[in-house]
Amino acid sequence: MTDPTNRFGHLQTLPDGPFRFIALDVETASRSASSICQIGLCFVTDTGSMQTYSVLIDPEEAFAPFNSELHGISAGTVRDAATFPTVYVALFDLLNSHSLVQHSTFDEKALTAACARYDLPMLSSHWTNSVKVARQAWPALKGAGGHGLANLKKHLDLSFHHHDAGEDARAAACVILKAEETTGERLSHLKTKRQLNLPFT
Repeated sequence: MTDPTNRFGHLQTLPDGPFRFIALDVETASRSASSICQIGLCFVTDTGSMQTYSVLIDPEEAFAPFNSELHGISAGTVRDAATFPTVYVALFDLLNSHSLVQHSTFDEKALTAACARYDLPMLSSHWTNSVKVARQAWPALKGAGGHGLANLKKHLDLSFHHHDAGEDARAAACVILKAEETTGERLSHLKTKRQLNLPFT
């Protein structure tokens, strides 16, 4: 299905890997962590090139007005979208065979909650929190706006549209790459794995 909110040219089909890492971001329909209504992914190669992917999800619950105002997704937007189990099963093998990056820990918590809700296995991937990486790379930002994506956008001169899952995933990936440039060190645990994990069962 074509994502009507995809104003930013994200891929609508998954690219071929493997990748050095995948940055992941979710948007939710309400305060419930399991109410995922959009997943965005940014695929990063060994050379630092990036591709973004976005998919809408029917959260099977009501949208809170605050959330819809924040990300622009509503019940009408996801009317023809697949539910979480369908989307998750399609993504599982790819995500489970790569190191994942998230900005804060909300995205991992949301996926864990959604998996519990639908009785699905959670990913066993290693997660890197780009907030922690940013704190190490730019400690002066503590008390000067902090290390959230909005402040990092200004400090690092990033170009992205906040609260779109694909855009925020790309921003998290950019934070990792710029932090590596700043410190002069690559995160050694983020590396392309040629041996993929077992498929979803």
